Amino acid sequence: MLYYLLVPLIPTFHVLNVFTYITFRAAGAVVTAILLSFLIGPPILRRLNAAANFQVVREGTPDSHVIKGKTPTMGGLIFLISALISTLLWARVFSHYVLIALVVTAWMGGIGFIDDMLKLKQKRLGLKNEGLVERNKLLGQVAMGLALGTYIWLYPLSPNLTGASITLPFYKYVLVGFTIPVTYVLFVTFILTGVSNAVNLTDGLDGLAAGLCAIAFAVMAIFAYLIGRVDASRYLGIFYMQHAGVLTIFCSAMFGALIGFLWFNTFPAQVFMGDTGSLALGGALGAVAIMLKSEFLLIFVGIVFIAETMSVLIQRFVFKYHRRTRGLEYAQQHRVFKRAPLHHHFEVKGWSEQQVVVRFWIIGIIGAFLALSTLKLR
Repeated sequence: MLYYLLVPLIPTFHVLNVFTYITFRAAGAVVTAILLSFLIGPPILRRLNAAANFQVVREGTPDSHVIKGKTPTMGGLIFLISALISTLLWARVFSHYVLIALVVTAWMGGIGFIDDMLKLKQKRLGLKNEGLVERNKLLGQVAMGLALGTYIWLYPLSPNLTGASITLPFYKYVLVGFTIPVTYVLFVTFILTGVSNAVNLTDGLDGLAAGLCAIAFAVMAIFAYLIGRVDASRYLGIFYMQHAGVLTIFCSAMFGALIGFLWFNTFPAQVFMGDTGSLALGGALGAVAIMLKSEFLLIFVGIVFIAETMSVLIQRFVFKYHRRTRGLEYAQQHRVFKRAPLHHHFEVKGWSEQQVVVRFWIIGIIGAFLALSTLKLR
């Protein structure tokens, strides 16, 4: 919004030239989002506490998490509002890149918001805290994935690249097209739904998901900036995407908002993001990767998210297999992990919550550097 207000004045006031630079506006988005998080965080916390919007402790979590039942949830509103306002202030909001990112984030956050509200309502009524029926939650995520995939297929975001295509890391100018566009739409749906649910599964410890997502968005901001520059993309051997650089501002706003949110979410957490925040974060991260045709980068920047998801899938598969072949008692005694998702496994093994969080952050940082290394290892 500031871009549209100030750019017409640039010929008169040359000092305003800095507002044409994405790097300046990205830095402004970071600072704005952090300050907004500090500003709106306390009143949101007071409102959540007053409404008794306390965290619903998931079944199967370690006993030490019982105390978290007195911590308010739905704190994802803090960074979502901060990132939204910051993006609107610093980005060219009518760019289809930004509009898609905002719509996907809001849609996924809306699903999470409904889920959180239902859980809290069920808790007050003394019912089982299942929240939104899993089938309906998945339906909402799949619907957005199908819509996003179809839109990009029919209306390519960059004129020099076909819509139904992806790029590969470590290779120069390799564009993999989908001969059957429907398969691309399904691929996009799988990525968007998978990343959204992966972040949701990872959100189980104070600051874990927020810190990992901050790292991931920082990396995606760098990629968006480089992909959106003709000179940088040519030098690095990556495809140039016209106007993609504006996603740098969106990712920077998300990064800043998450850093601000960590002020309240770090151990011991004053508030949890809830499904409102985790589903929105996963949706935003997946959407950015899809728009930049860099879906395979998620293997690196989302290495912890993948490990957390795989731990749940393996745990369930092996348990069901053993229960079917050897009985319930055997299945209960021969689980692959002590608890799932993976962060609970290490808690049960004796790691403190802070140790798990910081060590997983370190793994996330390593994954971030691996993703950045693909820029030169081509």
